[in-house]
Amino acid sequence: MASDDKKQKGLQKSLALIFVYTVATGSIFTYVSYWDSVFFNYCGAGTFLAFALMTLAILPIALVYSEISPLFHTAGGELIYNTVGFNKHIGFLASWLIMAAWISVPPAVVMAVATFISHTFGLGLTFGTTMLIGVLILVLVFIMSMQDIQFLVKAQATCLFANIVTTVITGMLLLFSGHWSISNMANLFQTSLEPSGGFPGWVIGMALLITPFFGFETVPQMVEEGDFPTSNTKKAICGSVLTCGAIYTFFFFCVAGLDSFSNLLSEDAQNGFMTITAMKNILGWSVWPLIYGCISILMGMTASILGFWMSTVRMMYSMGKKNFLPEIFTRVNKHQQPILPNIFLLGISLAFILLQNATTFMNDFFNLMSFGCACAYALTMVSAVRIRHKHPEWYANNRNVVKGGDFTRILAMAIMIVIAFFCTLGQGRGSWISFGVYMGVGAAIWLWMAAVRWKKSKVMIETPDGEKEF
Repeated sequence: MASDDKKQKGLQKSLALIFVYTVATGSIFTYVSYWDSVFFNYCGAGTFLAFALMTLAILPIALVYSEISPLFHTAGGELIYNTVGFNKHIGFLASWLIMAAWISVPPAVVMAVATFISHTFGLGLTFGTTMLIGVLILVLVFIMSMQDIQFLVKAQATCLFANIVTTVITGMLLLFSGHWSISNMANLFQTSLEPSGGFPGWVIGMALLITPFFGFETVPQMVEEGDFPTSNTKKAICGSVLTCGAIYTFFFFCVAGLDSFSNLLSEDAQNGFMTITAMKNILGWSVWPLIYGCISILMGMTASILGFWMSTVRMMYSMGKKNFLPEIFTRVNKHQQPILPNIFLLGISLAFILLQNATTFMNDFFNLMSFGCACAYALTMVSAVRIRHKHPEWYANNRNVVKGGDFTRILAMAIMIVIAFFCTLGQGRGSWISFGVYMGVGAAIWLWMAAVRWKKSKVMIETPDGEKEF
């Protein structure tokens, strides 16, 4: 009986490293089949180059995450790093910012799935009906997320690998379709984005491509349930970035040579499903676009929703454990799944769907993800530098210390500050409204914690020196 009571208290160590890798990779690798029109609008034929450059830009950040992740053995990631590096207020801000990116995914993705169903089967669903389908999918995801973690990660891994295999096959089919030509990439830096702040639209578009890479930071959210040494998290963090970066680059190289910028983005294609539409209209294919779309949209996006949903729930659970949120956020069900974080995430996802605009929600959410993620990364890089100097003894046995030391950490910080700045240039009115609503909820919670909760009880973080008060 005692062991059963203990089992009910919190998250359980049961995840193999491969499943933590698939959670991160599945979170990242989802946008190819629907947001391809967004990517191409931003970076044109040079989208593959933008992905290659963004992979190189993200790697220093991934390496810094790999360095600081093994220092802490509980879920929390940005919450822990920025509290230790700065203070609890910055810790709360950073965690709320990264969750802006994560929480944006479920409502955006379920709407993409519903839109795909309508588009593929010619249903002509109204925006209201599409939202209703999105709501039903969210409720289904919520029910799934309340089940055992082994069920969740295995379901996600299956969806991920099906998506990867189908995407690679599709790229090869496009490359050897007989319609592919290098001449279609003559205007490599064509973009639909206007220059802003003296910077070319293509550069701003490349900065916004941070969104298809965020997800590797979900690894630190899963370490509390990992049954492997935390030093191995580097394999999951960097492995997920390199896997997705290579596939993105290859796939969009294959797409770029298929036709001109204007033809690829003609008519309906500019609103999503550009590659699927091109296979139908340009190549005259009918069967493979349906197979690819169903696997990549339905299974790939399911993998992404589950990855970010699990990570958001665990971040909120950690905030409850460390006194950033009320203790009720730490209560779990019989499957050791946090109850209130799941309910909160379902509620805010439903609210985001209701706030969407029928014509701009895809870009609004895409840009919102980019900005929230970039800001959280930038803060975390600064904290990584501060932690290294405040506690050099913590790194004595850390085999993941970044090569180049402070140069690499500061480079990573500079990269993220620049990307965050460019992301502000790409934000539209809808993005700022969505971001403002979300940050308003966070500000209300933070004010209550600062004015009431933290005066009665302190923030406690488990560090290499033991549990410390902040």
